[in-house]
Amino acid sequence: MKKISSTYRVAAVAAALSLTACVTSPPEQVDNVCDIFREKSGWYEDAKESRARWNVPMSVSMAFMYQESRFVATAKPPRKKLWGFIPGPRPSDSYGYSQAKEGTWEWYQKSTGNYGADRDSFADAIDFIGWYNHVSHQELNIDKQDTFRLYLAYHEGHGGYRKQSYRSKKWLVDVARKVDRQAQRYNSQLQECSEELEPRGWFDWW
Repeated sequence: MKKISSTYRVAAVAAALSLTACVTSPPEQVDNVCDIFREKSGWYEDAKESRARWNVPMSVSMAFMYQESRFVATAKPPRKKLWGFIPGPRPSDSYGYSQAKEGTWEWYQKSTGNYGADRDSFADAIDFIGWYNHVSHQELNIDKQDTFRLYLAYHEGHGGYRKQSYRSKKWLVDVARKVDRQAQRYNSQLQECSEELEPRGWFDWW
């Protein structure tokens, strides 16, 4: 029995290590979008596909992800503290790059037909952000380049935005302004490196 128990234990540890190895580590330099795309192979193409599909600027989507998770695939909201020091429950089931809630993610899957999408996949998360901002544009008439208002709608939900729930949350308005400034920085950086990031044709390798 001890041998069987030991075997199971080893298998469980191996499985856990395997899952950990599959998770993509965050970029080393998150303040420069050019450095992010240089480091993370495939992310630029994923971001381009989201932009092409939803017509939301790449700089806006990447700024949202910067704010929500700092590009940590398995990010979760911090636990509340009980009596100031005991770890309590998390405030929501938000998870992954986009910090999408489970219900909103299921809405995205149903709306797009992407039922295999995962919240800890960069490609799926960047597409989710583009989709949500596209819906915000349709439902709330927010310009797709208006990062400030798009983020308020992203955080509060479309119903909350309509009710202007953000007006009583100065901290959220300040965060939305930060996201707007981050999108502007990313946009300026992309103008300098987008040509470099484009895949080369066979003739460029000579």
